[in-house]
Amino acid sequence: MSHALSKDGTIGSIIVSDYLPSGRPVRAIAFDKTPSSNWALGWHQDRTIWVEKRNEIFGFGPWTQKQGLLHVEPPFEIIERMLTVRIHLDDVGIDNAPLLIAPGSHKRGLIAENAVQKTIDECGTFVCEANAGDVWIYSTPIIHASQKSSDHARRRVLQVDYSNVELPSGLRWGAEACEWPK
Repeated sequence: MSHALSKDGTIGSIIVSDYLPSGRPVRAIAFDKTPSSNWALGWHQDRTIWVEKRNEIFGFGPWTQKQGLLHVEPPFEIIERMLTVRIHLDDVGIDNAPLLIAPGSHKRGLIAENAVQKTIDECGTFVCEANAGDVWIYSTPIIHASQKSSDHARRRVLQVDYSNVELPSGLRWGAEACEWPK
């Protein structure tokens, strides 16, 4: 799978050639909703990036740990230049917790948390159903959510964030410390 994500792979080459020149995977997250591990995620914008180590730089913060990995909120211009890819390993129908998005919300910049609902009301919502093997590509700052699954099927998704941004002042993407294929 990791080769598929590289710039020469089946997925990575599409990202680099069609959407994000010089892009590379900078974070991967596996989601696995099962009947015994089922959760909802409220409406939000992704605002943090995974970095290798802490380096105090103006405009970066707050710092957080997510599943043992160091994350920081960068200047929002970095998030705006990223793409998110969701690779569906299972069918995701209306009852199996599909991704919900507010179309066009990614064009509105950083949205204050108290303005998220107003933005959803203005943009509307779209349900991103998928078949196993489907790949969704979207702008990372889009407002999105997912409900608990009401189906008893598994819902596995590999989410990969891509960026072509070089971080400043010695700050490195966490994925740069990993053995990603070149």
